[in-house]
Parts: sequence; C-alpha cells; structure tokens
Amino acid sequence: MLRFFRIENGHIREVDAPADEREELLREVDWVDCCEPDDDDRRLLQSLLPTEVPDPDDVEEIEASARCFVDQAGVHVHSMFLTQAEGRHTTVTVAFILQDERLITIRDNEIADFRLLRMRARRGQVECHDTAELLVTLLEQKIENHADHVEDIHRELEQVSHLVLEDEDAELEDAIGELARLEDTNGRIRLCLMDTQRDMSFLLRHLPNHPKLMNTCREIVRDVETLMSHTTFLFDKINFLMDSTQGFINIEQNQIIKIFSIAAVTFLPPTLIASIYGMNFEHMPELDWPLGYPMAIGLMIASAIAPYWYFKRKGWL
Repeated sequence: MLRFFRIENGHIREVDAPADEREELLREVDWVDCCEPDDDDRRLLQSLLPTEVPDPDDVEEIEASARCFVDQAGVHVHSMFLTQAEGRHTTVTVAFILQDERLITIRDNEIADFRLLRMRARRGQVECHDTAELLVTLLEQKIENHADHVEDIHRELEQVSHLVLEDEDAELEDAIGELARLEDTNGRIRLCLMDTQRDMSFLLRHLPNHPKLMNTCREIVRDVETLMSHTTFLFDKINFLMDSTQGFINIEQNQIIKIFSIAAVTFLPPTLIASIYGMNFEHMPELDWPLGYPMAIGLMIASAIAPYWYFKRKGWL
C-alpha cells in the first residue's frame, strides 16, 4: 500500500491518491510511504529508483555497511522500529531512502510510530520544511515512543516488585512469566536504541549541513544515550526481581520439604516400635502381659512426642 504526503507551508499533509493518479502523484509528492508492497507498488517505486527496490532479506541485514550507505539512489538508512504482535513486542526494519526531492519509506508491517505521525499530520502538528528534516522527525518520534515504552516497563516492574516482595499470597510463577516478558521487551528496545545510535552517527556525516537539523540529531543522540542507561537499570532490576522470585520459590519448596522431613523423623520411632511388636516370633514376653498392648501404644505416642518437642525447642518448627 502506498501513501503520499506533501510538505506545505512548513507542515506535512497526506494526499489522497486515486488508483488512476498514483503514477502521476508519485513524482510530485515529498514522501512516499510504502507498507507491505505488492507487485504493482514495487513497480511504481522502481520508477523512482535507479537501483533495485530493497527486498525484506536485504533490509534485515545486520552489517553496518548494509544498513547505512549512499548510492546513486540516495542516502539509505535501514532503521529498526518496535511494534506489537499477539501481545508481545517485536522489531520491524524500515528502509529509508532519502533523495534530493523526496523521502521513500518501505516496510513490511504497520508500525505505531507511522500511524501516530499520520494522525499528527492530519491535525497539522508535524512541522517540516524538507525531506531531510522529515527523516529526522520520524527518527525523533521513534525515540519519543521508545521513551514511553521504557516508562511503561518501569511502571509494570513496580507492580511486579510489589507482587514479589510484599504480597504474601502472590502466585510467584506468574511473576516469573511477567518478568520474562518485560526482559524481552526491554531487550528489543535496547536493540532499537543501539540501531538508532548507529543511524544518527551516519546521518550526522551525510545529511545537509543545516545547523538546526544537526542540533536535532545531536539531541537525539543524547536522548538515546540516556535511554540506554535506563534500559541497563531496568535489566538490573529485572534480574534482581527474578533472583528474588526464584529465591522465594526455593524457600517455599524448602518449607514443604522441611515439613515432610520432620514428619518422617517424628513417625520413625513409632513405626520402629510397631514393627518390633508386629514380628511373628513365638517367644515375646510382652504378648502375654495384660498391659502389653497399652504399653506399646504409650511407647509409640511418647516416641512421637519426644522428637516434636525437641524440634519445637530448637526453633525448627
């Protein structure tokens, strides 16, 4: 699907594109956003590029030389964005191609950052004067959204912390699952931040030398560094809570094993006495005693009470 945008009076505005006018609009607009392109979309994009339209395998390459480079088509930046699918966060790589007259973005999934930018553009809230500034604006919004995600993780970690450290009736196994999910999300955010850090370093060398634009790029770099430190803190907190949860689970399990161990020791002497008087020997004097049975019962009760009293005195119960 192709979407078209123009820069008018310092703002981004989306342009309606009827099917019979797409080819004409393609060369007039300032931003062509392509989401999940089909064969017809790729054919139209190819008319703007002297090189091949990037395919998904090329976009996902992790080598620096394959993600940020300049060729006859323009300045290429393959940047990783965070998205959500089936309740879990995942990453999607967007191919940016910056040309003198337009910006082209190609991606295989819908991304919240782009939906938000379209919504803000409809309200006239996205200030922009050229395509280079538009590219930086998209990356700046990406970092703002990552900051929101980091704050969400911190908020959810506070809830898990209360669950693990203060709620005596908490299901600790559920806490482990929640911590694993938060760790995965935090790791993906950090991966996107590291990728953005590399992108901004590349753009600072290859974007037009516009003082305001350069200052914005440097601010993004500082924001990325701050968020990287915050994700490190979150990793430490997640690891602490994970260790604490496993420790509490071990304590609970040890308490159960302790009860079984004490019960086994408590009932061992009565079992020994019952085993002795259950043997089928002919000459056992106690069998003929009138008080032999009460004596055996009393011995078993006393032998059970004695270990219990000893454990209680030692403070093991």
